[in-house]
Amino acid sequence: MPHFLGRPLARVLFPLVLAALVVWIARWVLTADLARSVTTGAVAGGFLFCGWAVLSAAWRRVSNQPGHPLYPAVCAIRAYWKANQRRLAPWLFLAPGCLMFAVYVIIPIFQSIWISFYDWDGLGEAQWIGTANYAEMATDPNMVTSFRNNILWLVLYMLALPAGLLIAIFLNQTIRGIRLYKSLFFFPFVISQVVVGLIFSWFYAPGFGLLYKVIEGITGQGIAILADPDLVTFGIIAAGLWPQIAYVMILYLTGLNNVAPDQVEAARLDGAKGWRMLWYVILPQLRPATFIAVVVTVIGALRSFDLVSIMTSGGPFGSSRVLSYYMYEQALSEYGYRMGYGAAIAVVLFAIMMIFISGFIWKMWRDETER
Repeated sequence: MPHFLGRPLARVLFPLVLAALVVWIARWVLTADLARSVTTGAVAGGFLFCGWAVLSAAWRRVSNQPGHPLYPAVCAIRAYWKANQRRLAPWLFLAPGCLMFAVYVIIPIFQSIWISFYDWDGLGEAQWIGTANYAEMATDPNMVTSFRNNILWLVLYMLALPAGLLIAIFLNQTIRGIRLYKSLFFFPFVISQVVVGLIFSWFYAPGFGLLYKVIEGITGQGIAILADPDLVTFGIIAAGLWPQIAYVMILYLTGLNNVAPDQVEAARLDGAKGWRMLWYVILPQLRPATFIAVVVTVIGALRSFDLVSIMTSGGPFGSSRVLSYYMYEQALSEYGYRMGYGAAIAVVLFAIMMIFISGFIWKMWRDETER
């Protein structure tokens, strides 16, 4: 380690520079004004540097002077730290992560709610319009289509749970070549969603797509899935289920490794097997894995932006739009620049997500308290 890191100035400089950087990032997120945030961050960093330097010098001075009036307070702080170090240390380690979570998640949530009450193009002056953006949603046909498609995504995406569980049970055995099978089933999870979208776009493509050729060979006429307004959403959901099932499979494989073998043996001695063994013995022990699987599946269904963007761009005729993609169209695309309306769509999407996840958490908590 370089020797200059032990000097008092260097020991003060590093945390202050880090603190100034955090303040600058927070200011930039809150104001969305780069020039003003640079100035504010520099000034805040300077004040933090001076304040930290003064406090450090004063702390060292008081610590070396037993006759100083503040010496008893310094000794009390040190004694409190030594007595509660184990209890306070975890919170100190959590503090940077909690700060980042607040800056990048909590604050933007409330900022989006606030912006949803304005008519704003992202550059000019925002105009307060109250709940007009939410009232417009009720009569917006594109919003209705997006909402209906998102509900369809949520319902059909839940098929990933039983499918992933069955595959995990199949792979949870010790036979020759099982690692190869696990790798093959795990493969879709490591592929980018963009690549998945391209693969399924070619799979559905009229003229040369594999599915198109198979249907054409059976019925005599192929079906262009992504060009049919009635089938396009189902085709995109099928593409999304491919990696999602692999993800759920991994979660359940991890959970199956933690199943208590003594309970399984006791159930076998009592005559339980097949579906009864799965329902009454295995599944209750997979509650933590099921909880995580439901949460990530709901989130995956509601943030289905990438597949829609790659495969159809919301078409044909807007029939495959979902809330996340419609939010992008309204707020950021060349057709929109309506930040207020886009923020209102984001708030609705967040509310749907919280309703589903909170309902599942409440059900799990009720089941646990009744046991």
